[in-house]
Amino acid sequence: MTRLESHLPVSVNSVRLVVALGITQILAWGSTFYLPAVLAGPIARDMGWPLSSVVGGLSWGMLVAGICSPIAGRFIDRRGGRSVLVFSSLMLSAGLLMLSVASNLWLYYLAWSLLGVAMATGLYDAAFSTLGTLLGERARGAITGLTLIGGFASTVGWPAMAALESWIGWRETCLVLVAVHVLIGVPIHWLVVPKLLDAGRGSAPEVQVPLTLGRSARRLFWLLAGLLTVIAFVMASLSVHLLSSLQQLGLPAVTVLAVGMVIGPAQVVARVLEFSIARHLHPTWSVRVGVLVSLFGICLFISGVPWLAFVAAALYGAGNGILTIARGTLPLVLFGPQGYGARMGALARPMLLAQAAGPFAAAFVLSSQGASTMLVLMAIMVSVALCGSLRLPTRPSA
Repeated sequence: MTRLESHLPVSVNSVRLVVALGITQILAWGSTFYLPAVLAGPIARDMGWPLSSVVGGLSWGMLVAGICSPIAGRFIDRRGGRSVLVFSSLMLSAGLLMLSVASNLWLYYLAWSLLGVAMATGLYDAAFSTLGTLLGERARGAITGLTLIGGFASTVGWPAMAALESWIGWRETCLVLVAVHVLIGVPIHWLVVPKLLDAGRGSAPEVQVPLTLGRSARRLFWLLAGLLTVIAFVMASLSVHLLSSLQQLGLPAVTVLAVGMVIGPAQVVARVLEFSIARHLHPTWSVRVGVLVSLFGICLFISGVPWLAFVAAALYGAGNGILTIARGTLPLVLFGPQGYGARMGALARPMLLAQAAGPFAAAFVLSSQGASTMLVLMAIMVSVALCGSLRLPTRPSA
């Protein structure tokens, strides 16, 4: 028995755990990453603030999350994910409560600072780390299942928040979300997520494997970090600017909205295929396929042809869906479960910083050089990531 296995619960109901974390991932993503898409406009109109300043709250939250993610990962390695995820639900509640009473931009950005801490301790990276710590090598299937459920965050969150905002206003919508995290998120994390045996006692710190790997493993780790960071930059940029880029290329507004609706279902379909067909393949192949399919999709967007845009959206969404899974499974397979939380936290930092910076950089290119140039630059970056993926091994590191 390994030192890690000696600290695992005797039995973990992985299906129950995945469903529970899937529910809380929908709540966490819906009330952070997807919140500005619905509430930014009403907040800007009500408070008289520039829309860019309101949307910038999410970028600020991502910067905070990037700073805090490695700390969260190390803590999950040492003590398990339960207390970290409970803390995340509480921080989500605190941040949304402050958001609901924000009367100036200082309080608004302070609220997003709390939400940034919550994102670092409660979004996919923390959930993946929790699954890796509890399930060890068996976590790959659980990670795929988690992303299948979590992929419905926008599907559930956007209409729910829009209905609440039109009914009771944006401040009261934030208060409803506070209640949801307190009454649903906290109990689920506390009651369903097991704790590590002997966590925090005696030899528990020995479970954590530091990031000081051998020379070849360190090179592999930073190659993976660079690849995932480039992908995060591109995905964040396109998530904000893709629809406006297609409009600038001449697609009708109705067509653009229809194209955008293809991306979500394509992500889910790709994850189902990954779970059912490709789960026995090494995740390096999943990364290569995901990057290649995304690249084809971005290149097809450049044409500005309406029917090709639908094909492009399906390919881009499928690639994005596959890469979300590989982001959690590849570090687990390459480096093993020991120290998995710390490595996920270290990988999350540059990715979150890239997600914060990407939309601003892409907005500058889009406004100054046009949609075609922006999409070409995105395609070049994904091509670089594809070249990097070809250097990844297809078996675990020694």
